[in-house]
Amino acid sequence: MATDYVAHRRVSPVTNTWLVAATIILAAQGIVAQKVRVEETLEAYPAESVDLRCQFVDGGGTKLTQVSWIWEPVDGQRDNIAVFHPTYGQSFPNLSFKDRVVFLQNTLENPSIRISNLRMSDAGRYTCEYATYPSGNEQGTTTLIMLAKPKNSANAVTVQVGSKSVVVAKCEAADGKPAASIKWLATVGGNHSMSTTNGPDGTVTVRSEYRLVPTAADDGKEVTCMVEQKTQERPWVQSLKLSVEYPPSVYIEGYDSNWYVGRSDVVLLCQATGNPAPSTITWTLASGPLPETVVVENNKLTVRKVDYSVNTTFICEAKNKHGASRQQLSTFVTEEERKMVQGPQTGAVIGGILGALLFIGLIVGVIFFIRKLQQDVEGPPKHKPPPPVKAGSSTEMLNKPSEPPTATETAPLSPGEVYYEPTGGEPVTNLDDESSGALNGGAPPVLDNSAREFNDAAAGHHNDLDSSNHELPAANISRGESFVSSAMYV
Repeated sequence: MATDYVAHRRVSPVTNTWLVAATIILAAQGIVAQKVRVEETLEAYPAESVDLRCQFVDGGGTKLTQVSWIWEPVDGQRDNIAVFHPTYGQSFPNLSFKDRVVFLQNTLENPSIRISNLRMSDAGRYTCEYATYPSGNEQGTTTLIMLAKPKNSANAVTVQVGSKSVVVAKCEAADGKPAASIKWLATVGGNHSMSTTNGPDGTVTVRSEYRLVPTAADDGKEVTCMVEQKTQERPWVQSLKLSVEYPPSVYIEGYDSNWYVGRSDVVLLCQATGNPAPSTITWTLASGPLPETVVVENNKLTVRKVDYSVNTTFICEAKNKHGASRQQLSTFVTEEERKMVQGPQTGAVIGGILGALLFIGLIVGVIFFIRKLQQDVEGPPKHKPPPPVKAGSSTEMLNKPSEPPTATETAPLSPGEVYYEPTGGEPVTNLDDESSGALNGGAPPVLDNSAREFNDAAAGHHNDLDSSNHELPAANISRGESFVSSAMYV
């Protein structure tokens, strides 16, 4: 049921009627706008001129009787500033536009006007309205936007060193329309604030202040004000040097610790900084007035002839409006000139160390190369050390040289007698093959206890075979663990 209701509402005849009516109204407005052709928006600057164009483009059976230009500075206020009648001529009823408004053509079909010597207060809506018969009044509206280039300025504010945040620079974009925007570019720490003021003619003045806690190090640093606004082709930029005032700072230079009796024209300089620059610099001695051999010129003190009268403490003092600062220097006069022994240059020492290291590395490399070459020429050793010999062990037989076999006669076997003979000569192992290399990492082979026990057991069984007819027990050790061949029955 709910679905049917919604569908019914969408196709309701009442709703459809309202949609048709709205469409007709919009179409009628479009037709009116097409009959009176004007420009929708214009921009202009004060003291310039602007042309407001108007043209009736659909004459047909419509009779034009009169055209008027109506100015709307604000909503609800309508003032006629220019009227043209084909019979009665031109009229300019608004005194604020007197002598500043003229018709460009003296016809109803093209009643365009020109406004000269524009003012910021001339901004608003200008409607070209026709009185026609039989359709009535038809009109077109142009919105005039007055633009104003801002008057930009920036300046640094002189401040004193302190512990509180203060304004150190200001930037202003005055009487602009639309309102300008201000940005700061700075390498010092700080922040800025912004404020705006609206003028009576629609212009806006924008102000910005840059603040920081001033220190002596900030003096002379730069901050940059950048103003952007629609009427400017590019941003307006102004760099400012901060001015932070502080008391003087003093230090003495020029003393080389080699003042000796008879030396002439030694110089001390009193270097003083401050903002403003120190107004006075004074040289004195801690022990009294300056001796006759000393000459002072501004911040420069010259000792014409060194003697024991300048074996003392010199004091330099600088002053400005924020205070004074001083530094003292004690000099020591000797009988004879001190011979200055020049130490080895750091670069030469480092170069010598690097050269020595390079030479040592070269020698080590040559020795290594020669030894490597000798090893390659001689090759690996052609013999191997004999295996360790243990008394009573079967390895003794391995170390004895093999003897050629001799032919022996054997008596015929009696019935029931068992004959035992080896399958060959000495057991051959991998140790006898030099080409295969050591299988035990180069160490001599060692027979374990199990192999020796097996050999002893085999010998004992052989003796038993000669005296009895008992069967020989099978060996329980693999061949790889002994050098003795297994027994064979014949």
